[in-house]
Amino acid sequence: MVTAIVHIKADVDRIPEVAQAIADIDGVSEVYSITGEFDLLAMVRVPRYEDISAVVPGRLNKVPGVRHTETHIAFRTYSRHDLEAAFSIGLDDAD
Repeated sequence: MVTAIVHIKADVDRIPEVAQAIADIDGVSEVYSITGEFDLLAMVRVPRYEDISAVVPGRLNKVPGVRHTETHIAFRTYSRHDLEAAFSIGLDDAD
């Protein structure tokens, strides 16, 4: 699985609609509204590096209200959440 982090500048008055349209794109797992220079952050998860081009310039950049994107490719995952999920057997911890 390949992960790309996409920072998105959007038309300010359309942020909720832009975020929902992006969230509906196959390959986009999450969309967050964020502070700072960009308005939104999208997590793109696809099987191959080549698939990123189908999602980001192919669809995400074409959503009405998207003004600019900046894409970062993740090399490796170090998330505790991902590691815990990988080893979980679905039982809640007893208190």
